[in-house]
Amino acid sequence: MIVIIIAGGSGTRLWPISTPQYPKHLLRINDDKLSLLQQTYERAKKLGNQIFVVSEEGHIKYVKDQLKDLSEDAFISEPARRGTANCIIAALIHIKDKVDHDEPIAILSADHYIRDLDGFAHTFKVAGEIASQYQQIALIGIEPDYPATGFGYIKKDKLLNSEHLVYRVHSFKEKPDFKTAKDYLKSNNYLWNCGYFVATFTTFIKDMKTYSSELYHNYQQLSNSKEKYNDTYLMLNNQTIDYGLIEKVKNLMVVPASFDWLDLGSYADLHKAVDNNEEGNHIKGDNIETFEVENSFIQNFNKQPLIVVGLDNIVVVNTPDGVLVTRKDLSQKVGELSKKFYNK
Repeated sequence: MIVIIIAGGSGTRLWPISTPQYPKHLLRINDDKLSLLQQTYERAKKLGNQIFVVSEEGHIKYVKDQLKDLSEDAFISEPARRGTANCIIAALIHIKDKVDHDEPIAILSADHYIRDLDGFAHTFKVAGEIASQYQQIALIGIEPDYPATGFGYIKKDKLLNSEHLVYRVHSFKEKPDFKTAKDYLKSNNYLWNCGYFVATFTTFIKDMKTYSSELYHNYQQLSNSKEKYNDTYLMLNNQTIDYGLIEKVKNLMVVPASFDWLDLGSYADLHKAVDNNEEGNHIKGDNIETFEVENSFIQNFNKQPLIVVGLDNIVVVNTPDGVLVTRKDLSQKVGELSKKFYNK
């Protein structure tokens, strides 16, 4: 299996520990020895030995510093962020003369938190086999364990393979309200859409040509641009792979994941991935004092003392890049608000 790791992102959802200059996939979570990117690379090695990494030009130096095992040819630099669709197109152009076009390609995000490497490898092995067998795109879906309103959903259709519980995809659902999310969970017919998918090079190009004239045009333009590649890339419209291609394709398949998964898209998610004390608090850094604090995430990366008293379900983060104080259940708003500091 060929692996393409997308090491992008604006770095704003976990502001201020993550920033546009140094986004979260470059960070070590929970005092892990490896960053999220490095952990993704370790998982990728379980899938195959042809691994490529796409990153924005402004971050590529950091990415290369963290993945010293890879050759220079393994890295693909975007001139600027133009969405996951064009990012994947850039990767396909880079590898088209280097790989077998009938070998499955796994698309991975660099900023997810996963501990079960064996379950991860098994799920992608199944997805790779059926993607090759049917010459169609195979998605990976996460079995929901609570009524999440922050994820898109995949509705399962008929069972395609009973041995590995592979399903046809019925439809995609946007992020639901809480009542709808509870109905999804109760029905057992829905999976979280985590953005993982597998297909051969031949399938990707065929489906772009069939279902997305814009993306296929982008592929042709970039393939032929040569010395004007950067200028051509900068002219592309920002486009996600979900809206640009995946949700338009007919006859998709989905494999329920047999591994744990955290998106780390908010501090509420991050709090689930880190160590906590008896009161449910995660406390990291020097000069921190608390009193009657529960279920909270507190980090201090500055020399000034930090005191938190009598609060529950909050996030307090103090760094040289900024100070964040939020209710944990509203922490998904951080990305939207922090962008205002960088869009002036």
